[in-house]
Amino acid sequence: MGRIKIFAETPLGEQFGRKDVSLVVAMLLLWGLGFLTLYISTCDYGSRFFSDSLYFVKRQGIIELVGLCFVLVLVIIPLEKIRKMLPYIFFGTLILCILTFIPGISSPRNGASRWIRIPLVGETFQPSELAKITVVIFLANWFAKHPQNSEEKRSSVLFAILGLVIFVGVVLLQDDFSTGVIIFIVGLTMMTVAGTSILLILFLCGATGMGFLLYVSTSPFRLNRLIAFFNPSYDVLGSNYQTNAARTAISSGGFWGKGFGSELTQITRVPAIQTDYVFTGWVEAMGFIGVLAYFGLLLFFAWRAYRFMFECEDNFRALLLFGLTTTIVLQSVINVGVVCGALPVTGITLPFFSSGGSSLLASFLICGLMLNVVYRQPPDTDEMY
Repeated sequence: MGRIKIFAETPLGEQFGRKDVSLVVAMLLLWGLGFLTLYISTCDYGSRFFSDSLYFVKRQGIIELVGLCFVLVLVIIPLEKIRKMLPYIFFGTLILCILTFIPGISSPRNGASRWIRIPLVGETFQPSELAKITVVIFLANWFAKHPQNSEEKRSSVLFAILGLVIFVGVVLLQDDFSTGVIIFIVGLTMMTVAGTSILLILFLCGATGMGFLLYVSTSPFRLNRLIAFFNPSYDVLGSNYQTNAARTAISSGGFWGKGFGSELTQITRVPAIQTDYVFTGWVEAMGFIGVLAYFGLLLFFAWRAYRFMFECEDNFRALLLFGLTTTIVLQSVINVGVVCGALPVTGITLPFFSSGGSSLLASFLICGLMLNVVYRQPPDTDEMY
């Protein structure tokens, strides 16, 4: 990918102009593919329930325009200022997560308290999506200030673990198991990359694994999902209905897919086709070739982002880029695994694809921070915050 100059007359343009824009291209392709997939997956659903075949597409378009504004803002703001605001970001996000338990502010659904009402707008917001980003910034900042390559600094990892546990705990209390798992795994990988003791990492994995098993076993709903995963013939009209319907739609796509249009008949039987299972529409339309194309694009996105990570001049930027990239990749892989029946149903969205304001805006916020790391020049000195 060649080097081009953009907005060459502006200071921001000078910073962008010297960079390889392949990461921007990868993000745009993911966004475009997601928008196309939502369109082909929800036309029939929108017509039947909202008398508008473009209902979800229009809604998604509005949210994406807002998301693009967030991207521009995050690209312009120096990371050093965001880093200085971290205490406010940390506690502000924590307060938003706690508000999901306050009657009148919370908007519970299906027994889960994950959303809060936005006044005057009539929409809801899921603070756990923001928590994923906050934890990454917090850990990147902490390990940049407290490197783990010296004996006297290793005790500082306990504070990082405390911050991670606080957010994982409050998200699990919201009955958002999948987001809690993602936050924990991303946090653990960041700790590993930062140089935390492998023995400590293994201990955390073991202790957390036992905790998650206890968490799942104490909930009949989550336990039924786990049983349904290991036994496809169990509760075919309940816990296994969505998974079996998705498998039928995916297998009907074959190797080459059915193409776009009225031939896509199986996806209309898949619940949550506009959110968690939107990838089903892409596979039925494009077949196994479409799956390979998607993973090729996701790998290209990850390769470019991780490569830029090794070019970062300070630990904060490197760790931040690593954590943000891993969040997108991990969530994408888990969602596709669930849709294809390789993982238990988790209720997690597919970045850039799924309809839903909170998840989509979180993806754009992540992209804005990633672009800031890659395309803005760092300061001459690495200040400690």
